[in-house]
Amino acid sequence: MPGSLPANYVAAWPKDVGIIAMEVYIPSQYVDQTELEEFDGVGAGKYTIGLGQAQMGFCSDREDINSLCLTVVQQLMERNCLSYDSVGRLEVGTETIIDKSKSVKTVLMQLFEESGNTDVEGIDTTNACYGGTAALFNAVNWVESSSWDGRYALVVAGDIAVYATGSARPTGGAGAVAMLVGPNAPLAFDRGLRGTHMQHAYDFYKPDMVSEYPVVDGKLSIQCYLSALDRCYSVYRNKIQAQWQREGLERNFNLDEFGYMVFHSPYCKLVQKSLARLLLNDFLYHPSPNTESGPFSGLEAFRDVKIEDTYFDRDVEKAFMKASAEMFEQKTKASLLISNQNGNMYTPSVYGCLASVLAQHTPQQVAGQRIGVFSYGSGFAATLYSIKVTQDATPGSALDKLVSSLSDLKARLDSRRKVAPGVFADNMKLREDTHHLANYIPQGPVDELFPGTWYLTRVDEKHRRYYARRSLDEDRPLEAGLADSVTAAEHIPSPVKKMPRIPASTAAPEAVAISNGNH
Repeated sequence: MPGSLPANYVAAWPKDVGIIAMEVYIPSQYVDQTELEEFDGVGAGKYTIGLGQAQMGFCSDREDINSLCLTVVQQLMERNCLSYDSVGRLEVGTETIIDKSKSVKTVLMQLFEESGNTDVEGIDTTNACYGGTAALFNAVNWVESSSWDGRYALVVAGDIAVYATGSARPTGGAGAVAMLVGPNAPLAFDRGLRGTHMQHAYDFYKPDMVSEYPVVDGKLSIQCYLSALDRCYSVYRNKIQAQWQREGLERNFNLDEFGYMVFHSPYCKLVQKSLARLLLNDFLYHPSPNTESGPFSGLEAFRDVKIEDTYFDRDVEKAFMKASAEMFEQKTKASLLISNQNGNMYTPSVYGCLASVLAQHTPQQVAGQRIGVFSYGSGFAATLYSIKVTQDATPGSALDKLVSSLSDLKARLDSRRKVAPGVFADNMKLREDTHHLANYIPQGPVDELFPGTWYLTRVDEKHRRYYARRSLDEDRPLEAGLADSVTAAEHIPSPVKKMPRIPASTAAPEAVAISNGNH
């Protein structure tokens, strides 16, 4: 058939393509959701219990999508001692648009200038919170394609999630995640196992080009999210069972196949409901579920429900959340560390959840596990796919290095500065008033940013943006560890061809300035 591959061609594909390294950036300040409840005059527990959110990170006018991505990329490169010419593809997933033509990726290319490497494919990908996943799939596909030249792919997901005053505002957040993609990865993508569902809906969208704020239909958004989850899970189930059948295995797929299950997290309570919904899917799909004992115990009354009628059925929701409570503790709760304490980062959200799992387990605990990943972007686009963790958890292994690099996530969250809700509200008003202003100098203090953070210095009369990096040479224990890793670790070459090493340095100059326009 046209487009089909000979059976022996599969063996030529690079082995275990996936995520080799990850880096997470979160803002240096947050607002406490309990205090925000009181400030907003809502009932106690509305944000903390109803949404499951404890804290929300946010950015001052000193940070924008370009600075977030500059920071997370440079930190990934430094912490892993990577040469910029070892990267052959760089793609950014974001819905934070500050220019309708110029991509964030082109701004990031200024980090590559010293290396002389301009041969870097990829641009930006946008569809609400799904852009990071689309960029990641493109990176994996590139490494597995005839276009691959032997170098790494770098994927960046970043966003600033802000809402107008009202019920949606506590579901905001901000941050960025960078992922290094290549063969022989400790987190390898299960080939052929992606369940995707895409459909047209106005559940969440941003039609106002002069505002950061979205238009949200809250109830429709939840229905779209849950219906997409159902569809993706069904497609994934069919694909993995077909794969098993080709291998001569007679088995039925269910949630037990995933050691961990992570979700895009608009807010933590929706994630808990989503895992319960997957158990509902297993229950309805099972030809003869045991309702006397096990996970389906006592659920016989729901045997004949129609899945599409249950999006807002409180009885179904309550019963299956109770039935999946132990499973949630084992498979999903750990993934909500960043989501609970930093909020919804949009495109990086699900990858912050993946990083949270790795940050709170040892290499031995995650080795050999299959991790289910559900990514959703409003409008809407969704995929449920899986990652297989390598069995090699020995000291110095790729998995050991990856887990170790994320082990300080909790410490990073704890090192942030808490600000009063009034200060948070003032920052949101400042962002609102200055969004897309020309000839503007940001007002936010630079010394409150984490060391190593890129920040906006000014916007000129032609809307060109200029940036500088806060020095790493600060008396902060978190960055001391980063500096040590730069000087002590071995350089990671490209997967196939050796690349010249760029000498590592332990500190960046205070005023390394770059722009998104002319230099």
